[in-house]
Amino acid sequence: MAPDRPHAVPHRVSACVIVIGNEVLSGRTRDANIQMLGAGLASVGVRLTEARVIVDDVDVIVETVNEVRARHDYVFTTGGIGPTHDDMTAEAISKAFGTALERNAEAMARLQNHYGTGELNAARLKMADIPRGAALIDNPVSQAPGFRLGNVFVLAGVPRIAAAMFDSIKHSLAGGPPVVSRAVAAYVREGDLAEPLGAIQDTFNDLDLGSYPFVRNGRLGVSIVARGTDAVRVAAAIAAVAAAMRTLGAEPEAEDPCGSGDSVF
Repeated sequence: MAPDRPHAVPHRVSACVIVIGNEVLSGRTRDANIQMLGAGLASVGVRLTEARVIVDDVDVIVETVNEVRARHDYVFTTGGIGPTHDDMTAEAISKAFGTALERNAEAMARLQNHYGTGELNAARLKMADIPRGAALIDNPVSQAPGFRLGNVFVLAGVPRIAAAMFDSIKHSLAGGPPVVSRAVAAYVREGDLAEPLGAIQDTFNDLDLGSYPFVRNGRLGVSIVARGTDAVRVAAAIAAVAAAMRTLGAEPEAEDPCGSGDSVF
């Protein structure tokens, strides 16, 4: 049987996530939104190719947003749209796009409906300040909306709310075919597998092959994940990796491609 010939790499619709929050950088809060967005975007054919974690600072947010929105099809920010003094994402996005920040009537109505008469104080009203020209993103959990301006989607930082917001807009994204992934693992040293893995990547140049070493029960191993839009090609690549593992005397096992062991690096 003739070997697989290299395939043309398809155009990739790319996205960047910007996690905004001093609490994440300080270690007080563990981010969960990058993983959620990476998986959700892949399901609609968008590749998450970059992620940043930045401080609550208007100038830093403006600079970062303007840099990455010029290089990616989509940008998603999480955090900084609440009622407190350190929630400054809406202000920063308005500055990044050179538009005014104004009280949005529809956002006010949603907040009024949620909080009730007499409970919509000045702090909560801040969550209705939206850059002019932005489209609101529904928040079915607490009603305070996110928004979209250009190719930038602004979501809440609370993971449950961010996920609900993303679910409300993900099918409007213009992506490619859904990204599929498969994984195989074995108790073999990553360095021993590196050469055959490189050859397999050359053959399957339309796929992404990731190598993830782990330590389990005191034993070194490696998990290889193949990602792409052609399920047949992904399966063939994983079969080739499994064969290489067997050549090295290890017995491969299928894994959840989203799983992970204890990293050794």
